[in-house]
Amino acid sequence: MFINFRRIHKCQCVRLLTTGLLLCVLMVCWEPLEHHVVSHMRSYSYRYLVNSYDFLSTFSRQSGKDRSNRVDGETANYPYLINHPWKCVAGDGKSWDDVLLLLFVKSSPENFERRQAIRDTWGDESFVSSELGVNVRLAFAIGVHSDVGRRSGVQSALLREDNVHGDLIQQNFVDTFHNLTTKLMLQFHWRQMYCPQAHFLMSADDDIFVHMPNLVQYLLDLLSTKSGAKNLWVGHVHKGAPPVRRTNSKYHVPYGLYPWPSYPDYTAGAGYVVSGDVAAKIYQATLLLNSSMYIDDVFMGMCAKAMGLSPREHMYFSGEGKAPYHPCIYDHMITSHGHATDVRSLWREAMGHSVHNGSRGFLGNLYCLAVRVMLLCLPNHQNTYSCRAAFT
Repeated sequence: MFINFRRIHKCQCVRLLTTGLLLCVLMVCWEPLEHHVVSHMRSYSYRYLVNSYDFLSTFSRQSGKDRSNRVDGETANYPYLINHPWKCVAGDGKSWDDVLLLLFVKSSPENFERRQAIRDTWGDESFVSSELGVNVRLAFAIGVHSDVGRRSGVQSALLREDNVHGDLIQQNFVDTFHNLTTKLMLQFHWRQMYCPQAHFLMSADDDIFVHMPNLVQYLLDLLSTKSGAKNLWVGHVHKGAPPVRRTNSKYHVPYGLYPWPSYPDYTAGAGYVVSGDVAAKIYQATLLLNSSMYIDDVFMGMCAKAMGLSPREHMYFSGEGKAPYHPCIYDHMITSHGHATDVRSLWREAMGHSVHNGSRGFLGNLYCLAVRVMLLCLPNHQNTYSCRAAFT
């Protein structure tokens, strides 16, 4: 048999080069691969098999183990720069008003236009009162501007804004990503001190859209049940999410800060609702746990876990995505994320649909089912809501 040694040599070179290329690709892609595959497998295994978190001792304020890498202290140490302690008091000034929902919107100091758009649309207290027949109190949770050079000018503008609208709640902490947990604590502390009678508390970003008629009806339906809406924490639930260990990520959390391979279940911080009893329990948890975990929705999950609370999934609370613009979506929509500039147009469209929409009938409902399947269930299509939401 004749053997071509030159051909064998070439094949070996090709194999060597191919192997080297694959190793290089693996080395380059290992960190994201580890996060998206290996860490998720490890996270799910821990979350559903071990499920042992010791937050009360590891993050206890009394333990002396303050793991915070921030200069700032706890929210209770921050004085109010702008406050409205009588916002939830009745007109007689002596009793609590009946508030269905305390709506706290997390906003950055410079986001004047976003706040105004919310006041003009889904956050309009007078619209909710006159059209929906319930009381909602809107408040914006903010800190001070992060740029020292611009801080004075922005603060003056904030005081003028609040003088007109009376809905800013500001404490003297620097308004940055790593202080979002402080902003979360502000909301639960303020509710406990100044609006404890509110049946529900909603925490929302200033770039989400809330379909207020749908939300109000959902909350009223909950109140009409025998349980009276107890132990409610509802939103877009993240289950078994792993901490991001990549140092170049905005959401990087080192092992020294959070040693477990999985976060407890939590709702996306874009928008979620808790009942009054849950808000009181979260407030108590913030007194027990230090706030070194700077990712606010994860810290919320830690507080809830420490209090024995679990989140409830609602398919029409959004996570990170924006809902499709379509009347068949508006029928069920609660929140949609990513609306920094189009809140007013979406409000006009959604509310116009609500006013003119009558009973669809069998064919109309079948049409909407088909539309929702096309919008929410296409392969490789990123949506705000899951495919299951199409069949509700």
